[in-house]
Amino acid sequence: MRRRRIIATDEAQTVSAQRRSPTSVVAGARANPFMFGLLGALGVLVALAIGGIVNQLATVLVYIGAAIFLALGLDPIVTSIERKLPRPAAVAIVVAGVVLAFAGIILAIVPILVEQITNLIKDGPKMIEDFMKTDWYKDMSAQFGSTITDAVNGVLGFVQDPDNFFDIGGGVFAVGAGIAGGITGVTIVLILTLYFMASLRSMKRVAARFVPAYQRDTFSELLEDVSSAVGRYVIGQASLALTNGVLSLIFLSIIGAPVPALLALIAFIGSMIPLVGTLSASIIISLICLFESPTTALIAIIYYLVYMQIEAYVLSPRIMSRAVAVPGALVVIAAVAGGALGGILGALVAIPIAASIIIIVQKVVFPTQDRKKTPPAVTVA
Repeated sequence: MRRRRIIATDEAQTVSAQRRSPTSVVAGARANPFMFGLLGALGVLVALAIGGIVNQLATVLVYIGAAIFLALGLDPIVTSIERKLPRPAAVAIVVAGVVLAFAGIILAIVPILVEQITNLIKDGPKMIEDFMKTDWYKDMSAQFGSTITDAVNGVLGFVQDPDNFFDIGGGVFAVGAGIAGGITGVTIVLILTLYFMASLRSMKRVAARFVPAYQRDTFSELLEDVSSAVGRYVIGQASLALTNGVLSLIFLSIIGAPVPALLALIAFIGSMIPLVGTLSASIIISLICLFESPTTALIAIIYYLVYMQIEAYVLSPRIMSRAVAVPGALVVIAAVAGGALGGILGALVAIPIAASIIIIVQKVVFPTQDRKKTPPAVTVA
């Protein structure tokens, strides 16, 4: 009788273990082709649903990513103020400074940009006509024939019709919607940045709770390294961009370039994208200066060639000495991929993401591989 009870107990435990084991479900699905196909189809549908959700939320995810990296960039400033004041007071000071700076930029730059863009639309045809009267243009026309003349006449006919400027963006309402969307996006990023900056430490503590207790110290140390390096990278890149924007505004105003405030803004935005951004902005600015005069364009080209050398060998090493060095090829790949996914904002966020990946590889992957001194043991069945 006792033996029967023991056998019954063993059978019940075996059945219970089979029910709890996930491999039994997989084995059953493999044995039944219909179940295997059904599970595969459900997996594909779930993957497509997740992809669709991510695609719909792409803009929101870019906003969140930009806000996180801006918060990380402002966190060193909060930490430095925190040495003398409590953290809430330090956060309040930085928040007030960011809001005042943002309002000051809008009040100082937007009216100038509107005025200069209006003048560009109004004076554009005259600028092109004056350009066609220059000796340099006459020499180019004589050398290349009617090709140059036809191209310039096409540009002149386009500029003389103000409706074409709105047709580029799909009409007046599309242009207005684009401007409103841009302002809304900047406002959302700014608000999220302030929230993330105020709750950055609690976010790190919550993130550490998802890691097993025996790995939390290592994870917290890695998280601090990543956040500190990314913060230094963001604030360093912003400093380089601000330097380029201010110097460009002063220089372009001196040489009499058209719409210097707009061109300085292009230089600032371009410098936020390392390696490729400054070069691209310099080319755009030089081409716009060409409509003023070839001499102005030549001076702009020489200035930006000199500035890029100073930035690469003097400013960038000093400002970015404590940040993570991102290889040039990775910068180009990240900038192109980020721009394809999220436009200019995506390109700006992509570089700090690449820096974070480099830190994780240096802090986790490389040490793990270095600890593997002997090959794994091979078991013979």
